[in-house]
Amino acid sequence: MKTWSIDLAKEVFRFSAAHFLIFPDGEAERLHGHNYRVFVSVECELSEFGLVIDFNQIKPLVKTLVDELDEHWLVPGEHAELRCVHRSVQDGAQEGGEYEITYRKRRYIAPAEEIIVLPVNNLSVENLAGWLTDQLIDRFRASFPETGLLALRVGVEETPGQRGVCEWRER
Repeated sequence: MKTWSIDLAKEVFRFSAAHFLIFPDGEAERLHGHNYRVFVSVECELSEFGLVIDFNQIKPLVKTLVDELDEHWLVPGEHAELRCVHRSVQDGAQEGGEYEITYRKRRYIAPAEEIIVLPVNNLSVENLAGWLTDQLIDRFRASFPETGLLALRVGVEETPGQRGVCEWRER
């Protein structure tokens, strides 16, 4: 059985974001940032024109998504101990309010517009790849409902040669 896919590894599929990873023993990294790079492979049935999908159609979906993450602090919203509470600011100085993020003895307060709380239990590249995969599936299906998505593979590189990968396949 033959399958067809396209691979995208564009320089513009980058975003810079802050995070800290929490290890299984409860220790956590210091707050720091990465210049992440995203890689995507899309598998669909081959069209009558011999295309999986036009590269120029799928690139904007990926670019828009990485742009949404760029220059934010990514926070895991489903960690058992980490708390992320949104508060409005009374004096109106910060339009979107602020977040208070606590983990054990750490406490951070940051403007809400600088924080993205993701529905993951930790901010690993594996979890980032999984979240991006889910987002791309939804956006692909909304943008191209007539194109049957068969598989999607997303890699997130935090440093050259070191990436987490999530692969989804239609059953």
